[in-house]
Amino acid sequence: MARFIDIHPDNPQQRAVEQAVSVLRDGGLIAYPTDSGYALGAQLGNKDALERIRTIRRLDDKHHFTLVCRDFAQLGQFVHVDNSVFRAVKSATPGPYTFILPATPEVPRRLLHPKKKTVGARIPDHAVVHALLSALEEPLLSSTLILPGEFDAMTEGWAVNEALDSAVDAVIESGEVAAEPTTVIDFVDGVPDIVRVGAGDTTRFV
Repeated sequence: MARFIDIHPDNPQQRAVEQAVSVLRDGGLIAYPTDSGYALGAQLGNKDALERIRTIRRLDDKHHFTLVCRDFAQLGQFVHVDNSVFRAVKSATPGPYTFILPATPEVPRRLLHPKKKTVGARIPDHAVVHALLSALEEPLLSSTLILPGEFDAMTEGWAVNEALDSAVDAVIESGEVAAEPTTVIDFVDGVPDIVRVGAGDTTRFV
């Protein structure tokens, strides 16, 4: 049975945040709210959680996992951001965007696209996520919580808890969040390639 952790969406209680981080540090998989629906999250080196995410979402080995980062400085430790794309990525963060970029050696190989050696990276605009990342002191291995056969991310903690009670170790509740997943932009070749249109405005990249 998943642990249900209630965290205020604007003023996250430190004690509740630490409870969620404790689950992550113990090797657990959590479902947590973001600015573009719920996501599944775990520590970067958690191989078991990675496979659990694949199972829950029925993902193949070509899926781009995402590193959810606290700020742009942290993002820059895990992906290469060339001068040609720096301004575009920086101006869109924090926000509902995921950027596909070449990974640095800091990223575990199992998280990379098998052929391109790339990974997704994003900085959400959500107080609970920032509180989690500040307490964890590292990015979260993450994937948008879109169940098989669905097109939108899950939006409510109680519904996530009902659907995944035996599949995750904790569910964070902080009120309903937006249903649209992130807009995904591939910047591997230095120019924006819109992979998925989601919550983030794409006109700035056209």
